[in-house]
Order: sequence, then C-alpha cells, then structure tokens
Amino acid sequence: MDYPKCSLQLYISHARSLGLAKKKMEHTQRKPTLEEKGEERAKVEVWNYVLGFSKIAVVKCAIELGIADAIESHGSPMTLLELSKTLKCDPSSLYRIMRFLVHQKIFKEVQPKIPSDPKSYAQSPLSRCLLKFGENSMAAMILLESSPVMLAPWHCLSARILGNGTSTPAFEAVHGEDIWSFAAANPGHSELINEAMACDACLALPALIDSSLEVFNGIETIVDVGGGNGTTLGFLVKACAWITRGINFDLPHVVSVAEESDRVENVGGDMFDCIPKADAAIIKSVLHDWGDEECIRILKKCKEAIPEDKGKVIILEAVIEEDEIKDELTDVRLMLDMVMMAHTSTGKERTLKEWGYVIGEAGFSRHTVTPINAVQSVIQAFP
Repeated sequence: MDYPKCSLQLYISHARSLGLAKKKMEHTQRKPTLEEKGEERAKVEVWNYVLGFSKIAVVKCAIELGIADAIESHGSPMTLLELSKTLKCDPSSLYRIMRFLVHQKIFKEVQPKIPSDPKSYAQSPLSRCLLKFGENSMAAMILLESSPVMLAPWHCLSARILGNGTSTPAFEAVHGEDIWSFAAANPGHSELINEAMACDACLALPALIDSSLEVFNGIETIVDVGGGNGTTLGFLVKACAWITRGINFDLPHVVSVAEESDRVENVGGDMFDCIPKADAAIIKSVLHDWGDEECIRILKKCKEAIPEDKGKVIILEAVIEEDEIKDELTDVRLMLDMVMMAHTSTGKERTLKEWGYVIGEAGFSRHTVTPINAVQSVIQAFP
C-alpha cells in the first residue's frame, strides 16, 4: 500500500522522537560511574577551597565579639536579642553570623518550648574552645594564625617553592625580617605568640601528665627551653611535687614579661649559646621552627645542660607518620608542616627517621618516642 508523503514524514519524525526519548530515559536510568560521581563531588568540594577562608574569618569574628564568653557568663542559652544587647551589636548581622556558626556546629540552636517564643543559642564543646580564657581555650592560637602578620606570608609560599631553597623565606619576603626579630621589635605580636604557645601547652601538658607522668620521676630541677610565659612549667611543678626548681628559659624580651610563680624562675638567654644547668631539659614546639643544623646545635646545648649519667631531654613535638596508619590528628600535623614552611626559614615537622637523625647527630646515645593524646608525641633523648 502506498502512503501519502506527508504521513510517511510524520511517521519518520515520530519514530525518531520515540528513539530519542528512549535514549534519554536509558541515560537517566543509568547509574553514574565512579568517575562521574567523583567529578560531581569535586564540583561541590572545590567551593570549600574557593571560600574556605570564610570559616577562619567568621570564627575570628566570633572570638573578637566575645560570643562564647557572653553565653558562658550568662549561664544558659541566649536569644538573639539577649546576645545582641550584651554584645552591643546589630541583631540582623549577628543573626547571619550565628546562622553560619550553628551550621558549622560551633554553637547549638535551642528550639523554644513554646513555638511562638524565639529560639536561643547554646554552647558546645567546640564553642568553649573559643572562650578567651578557659581550660581548653584555643582563642589565642586562632587569633595568632589569623592575624594579618601571619596570613601575609602565605601569599609568598609558591615563590619560596619555585626558588628551590634560594629564595627569601616567605615571612621575611613580606616583613623584611624573620619571625623572631619581628616579634622582638613588636611587643604586641610577641605577646600573641606567647599566649598562643600557652594555649598549646594547656592541651599538650595535661595529655602528657595523664599518660606519661613517670617521664618526670626522679627529676628535681628542670629547664624549659623556649618556655615563653612559663605555662608549661606551671603545669609541671603543680603535677610533680618533687620538682623543687623549674627554670623558664627564653629570650630576654620574652621572660621580662613572664609572671613569677612558685618554684619557677624566669631566666633570659639564647639557646644557641648556653642553657641553664638542670637534671632534665624540656623543649616543646621549638625544634620544629628550625632546620636540622639548628636543631642539632640546640640539642647539643641541651645535652651540655644535663648530667651525663642520669639526665635527659624531653622533647614535645609532632611526628609525621610514614606508614598507612593515620589518626585523627594527622591532618593537623601536616597542616603544621605547611605553617612551618610559611612562617619559618627552615622549620618543618619531622618523621621518626628525621627525629632519629637530629638526635643522633647531637650526640645522644638513644631515644624513645611515645604518642600521647595530643598533636605532639613525647620524645626522650638520653646522653
């Protein structure tokens, strides 16, 4: 049978439409491949890098406003109006800040018992880390690392890498001098560094004391090399009644503003020249600021300061894992390594092998490494 030309064209067009619809349906029903899933996930994840700075910026804002401190002082959850009145700030802007911080799980949102009442904001374990003063406060550390002084060198990180070790370190490229010279000339920044290191001590020392107090058995005198404002020794002499004398040793401009405390003496000096004598030396978060050559020099001075027969150097530093066994603080240790690259000339976080090298080159006969519930591990070096 012959079909009219127009009917044939309609038939062909309809068949094509059915074919395309079938293909489209098959495509929508098909499960995406792992590669396609990865690409889709990447499109979401990349925004965390595009706008990742906003997290630290808003957290810094929260500390400066004193949001956590206000809720803590209030003793119970606060409504937006209560909080804005206490902080003397615009409630509409504060609402947006709190919405962000609640979404980040930094503060908790409490729904009212009566639906018509306003919701309120409560503390969380994380928000208590933002208290300006507190047992687990990390506020000073956040304010230091988010300060303009410490942020600027990150913009020069690629130049340092491309320089193959011959370019000016990132911090010096921005500020014209190394971080220690800058701190000596800028008391406000020096104080911020000391407060940040005190925060670190408040986390690391309880972990050390809880799990490895025996490290300090038999020690009557101890020198803290690079002890800052004396927070580390304050913890130690309180936990170890048998320690009769602690020496908080740091640069003169640092110890000149350190508070005096019972059984702790503040002594100024240069660890590259001479370290006060004691039964043992403790050195926390100092050696990672320096390259291997400087570390070996510092450790040799530590070795000279302790008795040959019963002395030891107690090092509190991060250890980078080389195997596949990682813990929840691995990311922190790797990020700290990047901080060292941005803020120091030759500093770095070290692997077990790298720690073994500098300790051995400094003349120690043996050493032990003990992980604790902190970013740092306890490394004991024996003459």
